[in-house]
Order: sequence, then structure tokens, then C-alpha cells
Amino acid sequence: MKKEPRKTTIKLRYIILIMLLTAIISGLTAGIIVYTSYSKKTGITYSNINNDPALKEFLDVYNSVSEQYYKDIDKSKMIDAAISGMLNYLGDTYTTFLDKQETESLHDSLAGEYKGIGVLIEDHTIKEVFSKSPAEKAGLLPGDEFLKINGEDVTNFSSTDIANSIKNKDVVRVNITVKRGSEEKTFDIETSNLYVPAITSEVIEGTSIGYIKLDTFSSTVSNQMDDALEELKNQGMTSLILDLRYNAGGFLSAAEGVANLFLDKGKVIYSLTNKKGNIAIKDTTKEKLDVPVVVIINSSSASAAEILACALKDSYGATLVGTKSYGKGKVQQTYQLKDGSMAKYTSAKWDRPNGENIDGVGITPDYVVELDVTTDQAGNIIGVKDTQLEKAKELLMN
Repeated sequence: MKKEPRKTTIKLRYIILIMLLTAIISGLTAGIIVYTSYSKKTGITYSNINNDPALKEFLDVYNSVSEQYYKDIDKSKMIDAAISGMLNYLGDTYTTFLDKQETESLHDSLAGEYKGIGVLIEDHTIKEVFSKSPAEKAGLLPGDEFLKINGEDVTNFSSTDIANSIKNKDVVRVNITVKRGSEEKTFDIETSNLYVPAITSEVIEGTSIGYIKLDTFSSTVSNQMDDALEELKNQGMTSLILDLRYNAGGFLSAAEGVANLFLDKGKVIYSLTNKKGNIAIKDTTKEKLDVPVVVIINSSSASAAEILACALKDSYGATLVGTKSYGKGKVQQTYQLKDGSMAKYTSAKWDRPNGENIDGVGITPDYVVELDVTTDQAGNIIGVKDTQLEKAKELLMN
């Protein structure tokens, strides 16, 4: 039986949730991330470092303070502060120091997968069971209330504690007892590595227009996008709306991977300029899409989202709808410290396929459309009409 497409409505609660998540993620990632570590390929040797007079002076001060300061010193924290000060000196918005907790949050937000059973938990209750997950196969349903996990009473656990109990690294199978209505039901479920959902997709009711909402560029997003496109094709999609609103970016490689699913081989995705010069990054794959595409962007669409929007506009012929994007045309490298913290610094700038740099400027859509927002007398949002989505649908139906 063909799956009945969901109604395409952008609920106020969903929009506010995405805005909050985006604010958190963008505050940590500031856009496009490329993870690296120290390498002798840089041409810098430890002999060079030892003979650097500026570094020698720093070490002299460090040793002097460590030995003679009148109070005990946490040397690890002092070095962290020194690194942070060094990065702040550069005066670059996207160059910063992340402590251990911030680094872990960044890794988690972009990891793209997790160990679990595939459910969304809120207040001890399953709010959503993810498609094709172990939970769905076992028969868990939205509304099931957690009672026990592996025989332990979890009725006083927080949602986070319940999730941690399920994804315990030492556990391969998990025994879960839930309350469903007036009944108690028990399930024995094998945990597995699952995608963190970064994409929602559907065929818009009454049309053959596919709709994909892409929330972040995690490490698994190109695989998720590939699956979503294939499913939409099987449902008869003849055109596509790609929603990049509130997408703050993520991995540079993920943006390339998604672009590869759309573009013809040899088409430019973006060009990168660093100290070594300029290089054009092109599609090298056989995969491509061959349907009209409209991309929706707004002021919170940033970096990797802007790379994809520009690639689809310039190298695919997509139409852009919405409001001007954030305007981040820089790329960050990272250096992981042994204590779990991280230095994140700008290493390059990127240009769109047509040669323009959007840093501090943003992307102006082909059709500038504001959301129709209704507020009460106190200025609180009480309703949103998604005029941007309606315009995208209108363009594809004409």
C-alpha cells in the first residue's frame, strides 16, 4: 500500500524548536567545520618551534609564573586561557576556543549517529518512533510510557537518564517495560547505531512535489539525503522543494556530499582560497537529480547551507525563495587538545560557483518573501502562515 503523504504545514511549535536548536548549534559551530590535527605536512618542525623567539619568550614567562606566583596554579587552565587569548587576538568572529563541554556538544551535534533504539523521549513518554528503527520493528508506539529498563524502575528518571540507560555502551540488548493505556508491555530490543535525523521528507498532499527539510550538515546527512530522494522518487516526485531555513551549517564534506547527489559530474560546488592558493571543488560522482528544484533560505541559513544553496543556484539552475541568508563565506579548521578542549580557527574563504564571495553579504533569493507572522498585543507570536513555502509550491506548479 502506498504511504499516504503527510500534510505540509509548518507548525509554530516546530519553527520555534528549530530556531532554538539552531541558535545553540550555530553558537558552537559557527558554520563550516573541517576537523584536523597537527601534521608535519605543514612544513613546521619541532626544531623550528624550539627556535621561535616569540614562543621561547612565552615559555620563559610561563616557567617564571609557574615557579614564582604566590598562589597555587592550575597549569592546564592557564594554558587554556593562553590559547583562548591567542585566538581572541586574531579578531575573527569564527576563531575561538571551546572548553571540553563545548567541544563534546559540538561533536554530538554533528556526529550524525548514535547508539539506541530509535525513539524521541519527552517526559517519560515516547513522542516519536523513528522509521525502520529497532523500536518500530519491536512494536513500541508513540504514547508508550517508560516504567522499567533492564528491570530498573525509571519512573523517577529524567528523559536524559532514560536515554542514557538505553544507549549504555556495555549493553547490546535492552529490556523495556512500558505502560500503554491500562496495560504493561515488555519488549526485548537490540540496540544499534542509528542516524540522528537531520532530514524530514514527504510528497506534498495533492501534488507530485517532493519536500525535504534539511536541519544540519552532520556526518551522515548525505546518506540520509540519498535515502530521502530515492523514497520521494518512488512516490512519484516530479519536482522538489529543499528547505534550508534555520540551517546553521556543519561539516564542509557533508555539504559536498549532498551537492554531489544533485549536480552533473564536473560542475563546480564551490571554490576554496587559503594561503596555498585557490582550488575549485567539483562534483566527481555519477549521481545527479533531474527535476526542477526550489530552495528556501532565510537569515539563519548559514555557511554549509549557503554553499549548497549557491551550488544548486549556480550549477544546477535551482530557484531561491525566502529572505537574504546569513552571509558566512569562511571555513574553520579545528585542533583538539589532550584535555578535551578545542581550538577552532578560520583557515580559508569560499566563493560560490559564479565567483562571488557571500561573507558579510549573504545570498539574495530570486523571490524575496517574508513569513506572514501574527502577534498579540504584547508582541508574542501566535501564528505563522508559511508564505515562503506557498511561493515555492506556486513556482513548481506553474
